[in-house]
Amino acid sequence: MPIVSSDSLPAPAASGAPIAQFFVPATASLHERQPLTLKHGDTFAVFDRNGDVLSGPDSPEGIFHRDTRYLSHLHLTINGQKPMLLSSTLRDDNATLTCDLTNPDLFDRTGKLILGHDHIHLRRTRFLWNGRFHERLTVRNFDEGPLNVRVEIAFAADFADLFEVRGTVRAKRGRHLPPAVSEDGILLAYEGLDDRARSTRLSFDPLPDECGNEHVFYDVQLAPHETRSLFIEIACDPAETDKSSYWSFFFALRDARRALRARSSRAVSIVTSNEIFNEAARRCTSDLNMLMTEKPEGPYPYAGIPWFSTVFGRDALITALQVLWLDPEIARGVLGHLATNQATEMDPSSDAEPGKILHEVRCGEMAELGEVPFRRYYGSIDSTPLFVMLAGDYLKRTGDLAAIERLLPHIEAALSWIDDYGDRDGDGFVEYGRLTKEGLINQAWKDSHDSVFHADGTLAKGPIAIAEVQAYVYGAWQAAAEIFQRLGQAERAANLVVRADGLRRAFDEGFFDEELGTYALALDGDKRPCRVRSSNAGHALFTGLAYPERAEQVARTLMTASSFCGWGIRTIASTEARYNPMSYHNGSIWPHDNALIARGLAAYGYRAAAARIFDGLFAASTYIDLRRLPELFCGLSRQRAQGPTFYPVACSPQAWAAAAPLFLLQSCLGLSFNPNKLQISFHEPQLPTFLDEVILRRLQIGSGSADVALRRSGRHVMVDVIDRKGDIRILTTA
Repeated sequence: MPIVSSDSLPAPAASGAPIAQFFVPATASLHERQPLTLKHGDTFAVFDRNGDVLSGPDSPEGIFHRDTRYLSHLHLTINGQKPMLLSSTLRDDNATLTCDLTNPDLFDRTGKLILGHDHIHLRRTRFLWNGRFHERLTVRNFDEGPLNVRVEIAFAADFADLFEVRGTVRAKRGRHLPPAVSEDGILLAYEGLDDRARSTRLSFDPLPDECGNEHVFYDVQLAPHETRSLFIEIACDPAETDKSSYWSFFFALRDARRALRARSSRAVSIVTSNEIFNEAARRCTSDLNMLMTEKPEGPYPYAGIPWFSTVFGRDALITALQVLWLDPEIARGVLGHLATNQATEMDPSSDAEPGKILHEVRCGEMAELGEVPFRRYYGSIDSTPLFVMLAGDYLKRTGDLAAIERLLPHIEAALSWIDDYGDRDGDGFVEYGRLTKEGLINQAWKDSHDSVFHADGTLAKGPIAIAEVQAYVYGAWQAAAEIFQRLGQAERAANLVVRADGLRRAFDEGFFDEELGTYALALDGDKRPCRVRSSNAGHALFTGLAYPERAEQVARTLMTASSFCGWGIRTIASTEARYNPMSYHNGSIWPHDNALIARGLAAYGYRAAAARIFDGLFAASTYIDLRRLPELFCGLSRQRAQGPTFYPVACSPQAWAAAAPLFLLQSCLGLSFNPNKLQISFHEPQLPTFLDEVILRRLQIGSGSADVALRRSGRHVMVDVIDRKGDIRILTTA
């Protein structure tokens, strides 16, 4: 069948290229801003440290709902002055964000000081729930006498598409409707070019003393030590409600905390001898819970805040793989949702082909109009084999054959896509090439336009067979073989094993480079190897594609100083032509990338190397606010008594980065499950240097569970079963 290669399409220009708009411009540093974030479902919010939303050029702040900014300005003042920040605190479980503020020196119109600083305490407690922002603003007087202060809350809604916020300039926009002010609040509305009306309703309890189109005022009279509470609700595309903002706040807070408790109760509990790591692990699970969105098929982790808070196929599949040992329900939700949205026909405008798994879904005005191609976009070469891999791993973790049988038509379609569309030139490898000039140029996880190149720095021309995708196809065929074996289709299973073995041989012959000491980054459209040392090669260890005799060389190359910078393994080694430690994909450190590589190193027996990666990433987290690993950070070499260098527009939290430390822990412990025999195994467990003890509670298998402690004893790790429920066996191999 005819396949359009990226080589047949015009190359992107230096500026104004169609593809450039899809990347996040680094005109303002998120790390410099240190934004505060909340998320629930399809709504997320980005605030400054005071809890304000300050609109302006390059500002990522706002309340966003389904890829549109529903509130672009929210500014609190007291007597016309901005309060001073005391602290901003996100609860450990991400349930609420609290900002504590106080008054600056306040003067009358003649310049006379009427109130010294630090006499009024303001506390802003807020959260998101079901498309609504809820805030309780408490104002307390710590002065010796009564006070009368004027509180102003200014607001605006630009209804900008997320891609506009990211920097895309549109030729034309829809129209803003006049604000509607009523006793119920203020309604801000916008009619998009997609013929959709979007609206934001602001409600207040008690009612403001003055109310306008852009602000409300409260004249707050306070006796000494008296406190008053003001409640604010901001609803995106609101339905009618009969609750006041006061009652809505408390009912929604109750429901939000109940949902968090229910979700967290499913997962394994982790407690260790290192309290700092305990904080990091709690943050990991809290961030994953916050990024989780309930779909009809089950929980689905959105990729990251602020730019990727939506369905991404690759990100969710890898996240689910990383936390499969803690909470298999996530994998079931991801598999179900992606199966429901699997492509069934050819559509070049969205890079869709029958059987292909989603890359990205967008719901904003620009996506609806086709101004960006991501309304339902399939331009990902790895999501489809990763889908089959996750299905196989889910079966190995849970033994849930019934769920796999329901997914079987989608697994079959994914396998057919690999055969019919994945191998574009019939050479036995899976390649990518966009079908239109609007599609992504590079469609593996390193999807920057310059991430695939030759030793001299020349960009590779497609179709491109990238190293890790061959590893995922190998993993997919192995996983499918196990599935069909369980389903009684032994001949089909055997055929897939033969095909996987053939791919292993071909990959070794086509990709391994003795001089590099590792696998080539990719093969270009002329089958010339991209002779570049990269982290991509480590994924061949992750799925078992690498022959054992190659593993030592690959591991050694990955752990040399040119690749391992002390914090983790760089995407591209410092010896390579396009190495830039401050780039997105050509020398930076990605936690999820490192976690997958560490899993592969451990599987081939290099647990010390895996533990070293774990050491580096944990050390990096100790320098980061909330112990939260970002999407990526710069690959500059680690210096004594200094922290990592941050990437300016890295998302934080990011799902697969949050899951990385949890996956690293599993890899170091050699933890695996056999649901058919009700066995939990620890194979050659090793603890990183910062841990002497790990206690895992609620390790579930079948209908039973176990609590297990692992403790360092000299050079060995001892496994102790604290408690078990059901007929479960705990096995340890040294």
